[in-house]
Amino acid sequence: MKSIKLSAYHPISDIQENIIFSTNGNVVACYEVILPEIYSLSEKDFEDLHNIWFQAIKSLPAGTVIHKQDIYLKKSYSSELLPKCTYLAEATHTYFKGRNYIDHTCYLFFILTRNKTLNNPKFVNPFRQIQKAIISELDENVKAFLNSVRDTVSFINNSRRINLIPVQEGMIQNLTNAYFNGFNEGFDTDILLDKEQFNIGKNYFDVLAVNSELCFGENIQTSKTNDKFTSDDFKFHQGFIDGFGLALKENHIVNQVLYLDDKHKWRKLLDKKVEELKKSSNFGSQNKLILGKIQDILEQINADDTSRIIRGHLNIIFWDQEIKNLNAIASRIKTEFKELDIVPYYPKGTERKNYILNSYCCFSSNFSNEDLYVTDLKHALCLFVNNTNYKSDPEGIIFNDREHNIPVIKDVWDEGKRRIKARNFAIFAPTGEGKSFLANNILRQYFENGVRLLIIDLGGSYTKFAKLYPGKFTVLRYESGKSLGINPFYVQNQSDVTPERLEELSVFLFELFGSGHKITKAESVSIKKILRFYYDSLSAIHSLNSFYHFIENNQEDLLEGLKIHADYFNISNFLHIMSEYVDDGLYSFLFEVNEDQTYKIEDKRLIVFELDEVKDNKEILSVMLKLIKSAIQRTIWRNRSEKGIILFDEFAKQLKFENVLESVEFYYQAIRKQNGAIGIILQSINQLPENSTSASILENTQVIYSLHNEKGYEELVRRLKLSSHDLNQLKSIRNNLTGDRKYTEIFIKIGKESNVFRLEVPREVYAAYLTDGSENEQIMALYDKYKSMEKAINEFISKTR
Repeated sequence: MKSIKLSAYHPISDIQENIIFSTNGNVVACYEVILPEIYSLSEKDFEDLHNIWFQAIKSLPAGTVIHKQDIYLKKSYSSELLPKCTYLAEATHTYFKGRNYIDHTCYLFFILTRNKTLNNPKFVNPFRQIQKAIISELDENVKAFLNSVRDTVSFINNSRRINLIPVQEGMIQNLTNAYFNGFNEGFDTDILLDKEQFNIGKNYFDVLAVNSELCFGENIQTSKTNDKFTSDDFKFHQGFIDGFGLALKENHIVNQVLYLDDKHKWRKLLDKKVEELKKSSNFGSQNKLILGKIQDILEQINADDTSRIIRGHLNIIFWDQEIKNLNAIASRIKTEFKELDIVPYYPKGTERKNYILNSYCCFSSNFSNEDLYVTDLKHALCLFVNNTNYKSDPEGIIFNDREHNIPVIKDVWDEGKRRIKARNFAIFAPTGEGKSFLANNILRQYFENGVRLLIIDLGGSYTKFAKLYPGKFTVLRYESGKSLGINPFYVQNQSDVTPERLEELSVFLFELFGSGHKITKAESVSIKKILRFYYDSLSAIHSLNSFYHFIENNQEDLLEGLKIHADYFNISNFLHIMSEYVDDGLYSFLFEVNEDQTYKIEDKRLIVFELDEVKDNKEILSVMLKLIKSAIQRTIWRNRSEKGIILFDEFAKQLKFENVLESVEFYYQAIRKQNGAIGIILQSINQLPENSTSASILENTQVIYSLHNEKGYEELVRRLKLSSHDLNQLKSIRNNLTGDRKYTEIFIKIGKESNVFRLEVPREVYAAYLTDGSENEQIMALYDKYKSMEKAINEFISKTR
């Protein structure tokens, strides 16, 4: 047979759900394996995964074949998962479209073979047919086998580290067609069999294998040091054969086939083999070497009651459209094997054809003893690839993965609370490391996804991105003699005068004139009665000035008419203190209102309070903080069905303000009842005092972002109770701020899951996030010229290309 046409030799007789009945009599249960993200695993994690596999597989019946197949394909990123409904979103969508990466899919096949002895001749024609009637005769065996498989799958899925998902008929057919079509796209073709080469369509194939105990060196382990990230003061780990996974960056398949043999049968066979070799060990060093290996295996079997003898086969199939490139790829694979102290076998001719064809799941029971190594199951499981690409969530914030710099979407809101109970977040980074840039990236995407933002800022870091959304934002900053642009008394109609609104206004007024004393229930009831009477009496523009004059004009009979005792509300005291904020009072400009009411904050989805200019004026700062509290109540607190975020930027500076820490703790307590989150930004966690209030805040912060910190991360680890692998991840952070693809790296921990991500953005997004420097000044000057941030950014980019 010089060529194979799949339609003439199709390997599948029938598919029922995820079960293949193959034409050679095998029954195959097919699962896709969802593995942890690359770089997310510690040395202990690799050991735990190894133990999960061992405990799951060891009890399967003798004669079972397990085939783990990891398929790696070169692909171009499509951007189809990325939104493109706004200026910056579209720029991001376009920027990453077409970027090259390696796609990884992992399958696990459980195979019940027709040949239960698993004793095959050297070469088996994988396309041989058997009578379909035989399949029905295996029904009882099939049922027993599938029950064992289900138990194994349940055990693995219950571990919550790996997830096995049944592969349905359509995916099985697609995988079969892709495999025998040589992963060519756009056309169907035949397999050409030639002693010198093996090609399918445009692709030329080759293979390297581990097929004997003699291939292995002294040490096989669950993980090894990752030299790329390891430094003098810490060790970063990777899986033992991860060098054949995503790191290879070529089209290839890693096949690990395990034949689960009968332990007692193999003990007898090995004992007999030892006796034979002892008699001939003096006739050659090779015999001595084999004798030593077999004796080691026997010692493991006899010393460990949990041991499970298997025969195994590992191969790496790789391909390229240029036959000359195969030697270079093979050379890289051999180098990796050498690093592992493993000597691979390089099959040629018929042997190569045999390895490639029989690495399809229906045929992987066809290997002979000459193609298989003998060892303990624990040893063989060290050769499993246990991680995969970064995984995108269905929705969330776009970052970049660390392997290919392609976008990865992480759900840091977690509506279903799968990973976190509280979605509050904290960003830690020294000056100049890009914490405001990161915050802009997170908040901008939240905003475009419909989340309402209220930002308390000391540095003007968010004004530029806000200007991309005219009419949807307001920036409230103090300018001497100018109104703050906010009216806590505004109502659109009478229906807005709810008990909750009256409660909020009463709190605001008491904080403004209450002199810090504790408000009694009688006083609270009194001010709410007056407020309600005020709104019932006046339908004109409502404001602090209007409310003041309403009380002033009605002071003679106001209390008596509302049945309020004079001890519960001191009108003279109220008018005296509040006179500073109305008419020609010293701070009256803070509450001036316009007739058109355009300052109404309820209509704004992005509210920025800039406090930098007033941080030294306690009186104005006090009013600003009260307005912030009012704004939170009227926006974030107003609608529990609406998502909202409160961000405290430069939080350490804000802690100098009286009672800020306690106020923030109050927000953390209250946010639990709302559909919202609180974020804080700090240069160092040490800027947060070590007391019960700070501890409460940190305990309710379950999303952590940390950028590079050359001073170290020990305090961050101690106070946030991070793991040793979290620390290794933090220490492995490396930024690249040169070349065409600049990026910063970010440690992100969501609940118990952590990894290092990258932040790479297109020029448009970079320009929108700039917060200082000459480039920022150029963009703002262009904005002043065009009154359009999009035009300003586009012109800036065109001038600086």
